[in-house]
Amino acid sequence: MQNKESRRRKTWIVVAVVVLAAGLAAWWWKGRAGEGAGGPSASASAPAGGPGGRPGSGARFGRNGPQPVSASAVQRRDMPVVVNAIGSIASANTAVVRAKVSGELKALYFKEGQPVKAGQVLALIDPRPFEIARDQAAAALARDKAQLENARADLTRYKDLVAQEAAPRQQLDTQQALVHQLEATVLADQAALDNARLQLSYTRVTAPISGQVGLKQADLGNNVGPSDANGLLSIAQTQPAAVVFAVPDQHLARIRQQLADRQPLPVKAWDREQRQQLADGRVASTDNAIDAATSTIKVKALFDNKDGGLFPNQFVNVRLQLDTLKNALVVSTAAVQRGTPGTFVYVVADGTVVLRKVRVLATDGESTAVQGELKPGDQVVTDGADRLRDGGKAEVIQAPAGGAPAVGGWRGRNRGADGAASGASGPAGVGSPAAAASGSGSGDGGERPRWMDRVPPEMVDKIKAMSPDERRAWFQQQRGSAPAQ
Repeated sequence: MQNKESRRRKTWIVVAVVVLAAGLAAWWWKGRAGEGAGGPSASASAPAGGPGGRPGSGARFGRNGPQPVSASAVQRRDMPVVVNAIGSIASANTAVVRAKVSGELKALYFKEGQPVKAGQVLALIDPRPFEIARDQAAAALARDKAQLENARADLTRYKDLVAQEAAPRQQLDTQQALVHQLEATVLADQAALDNARLQLSYTRVTAPISGQVGLKQADLGNNVGPSDANGLLSIAQTQPAAVVFAVPDQHLARIRQQLADRQPLPVKAWDREQRQQLADGRVASTDNAIDAATSTIKVKALFDNKDGGLFPNQFVNVRLQLDTLKNALVVSTAAVQRGTPGTFVYVVADGTVVLRKVRVLATDGESTAVQGELKPGDQVVTDGADRLRDGGKAEVIQAPAGGAPAVGGWRGRNRGADGAASGASGPAGVGSPAAAASGSGSGDGGERPRWMDRVPPEMVDKIKAMSPDERRAWFQQQRGSAPAQ
């Protein structure tokens, strides 16, 4: 009985020890996770909180840390008012060259695709039948001229005889009529000869306009004629080249006013991907009616196209400059946000996010002119704005000069003579103005960079060993799941 009680007491002691050990282990692990020692997964499990370092506001880059964002500076400069459209290149003139006489094609004097001048000989049609016709017309003319000279001589003799009353008046009148008849015959013969010469000239096919020839539509030895649908070839005049595009009719009054005042309306043609500018031109004219279905008006612009880079029917993106805003506040287009407050931007000042309402005046690609409570030099958020709110905390990880959109990157390991890191900017303050001022960099030969304090200790060496692209991707992934500040 006593042995039984002793075994039961030992069993309860063992159970109590196991429960106590489990409790101690759970308490220790919870405390380690709360301090951020559990790696990225432990930080991700922390509940989101408010700004200002309140409990529970931990983020990927460290507990109570500000949101890393990219930003660019507000500028004050002239801003063009641009209308974007799509259009196609059209030749100023297009001519289909056809044979004007029928015959065998004997020669071609052009190469497909080459530029030609107006009047240049392009092809030769067998001229022999037309040479014969010319000679026949010339012979007929010579015969009738001889008859006319003889009739005129007789007319002179009859006049003398009638004057001497040696011949009747009727014979003189008859000879006078014969002379007139032969004169008309000579004129007809001359016209026939001119026509024969003209037909002979048509055997040498010439270019009606200057331009670029296309592919030949007939081969040597073929019989060609005026009724051929495709002709011999086509010529497109591409200098100047025209671009026809449509713009909203609300801009029509402005366009017509500037055309009436003879003020140039600059037009730029860009390629399909809008990466390369193809040509500069000016508006030449507008259509005479608005398209009621689309409420647009067609506009034609002319380009010198001296290098021949524009081809008929080529697709282009068109940027028509209507005006220029002088001394406008210009921000990166990526910084402009739209939501419940309307149109606004986030300004980062001393680590604090401030929402500023703005009114968009004009947009030109990556730049937007706005009106609002901004001043040149203000840092507006271009990346990471979806995780911000008015009054929250943020830290600029990149703020390039010139107002260009910031792209999260990594500050290189090479350092300049002033101790500031060089290369692309890095995460969590590396490469930011504050980091440069404090001398923080990659850690090679300088002070300990701030990002080392914001990641788990066991991840520091792994991050250092990553390539710049891998490092950038890792920080973006961690930042993407961080709670809003």
